[in-house]
Amino acid sequence: MTQLLPTPAPAWTLTPVSYDSPAARGLTHSLHREQFMTYGTADNPEATPAAEFEPPGGAFLVATHADGTALACGGWRTAGPTTAEIKRMYVTPAARGQGLGRRLLETLEQNAHQHGMTKVILETGVSNHAALALYTRCGYVLVNPYVTGRDPQINRALSKTLTPSVHQ
Repeated sequence: MTQLLPTPAPAWTLTPVSYDSPAARGLTHSLHREQFMTYGTADNPEATPAAEFEPPGGAFLVATHADGTALACGGWRTAGPTTAEIKRMYVTPAARGQGLGRRLLETLEQNAHQHGMTKVILETGVSNHAALALYTRCGYVLVNPYVTGRDPQINRALSKTLTPSVHQ
């Protein structure tokens, strides 16, 4: 008889928060600093109104370690009648490589799909190889830029169609 070992619970939890909460602001500012250091430019997280991530037209999640440390964040907002845009995906360096980004992305996709979204778009930087690999593994494909004026030497736009079978 084969005995199955229980799957350990993750050492973190995903919680919906306001985009302007202290945990979200701390993580989005860390993302901004990292992007600026890599590319010499970055979108200011303060320029995005918190209301864009409020249900039912969006959501913002923070992953928190059992000790209360904020580890990761990401959100979606409505970009069209049935299109969601993933924004501000970020995992702290200490928490990378543990599947947290994938779980965060899947949760955002599921939430967007539950709110009637059938397509997801997002942008990432050309030098963010880990993010590009994650998005590709999760079914995203490169598309033409959807934000006017983006630098093709820096930005990559991706898209994915959400289907009911993916989120059941």
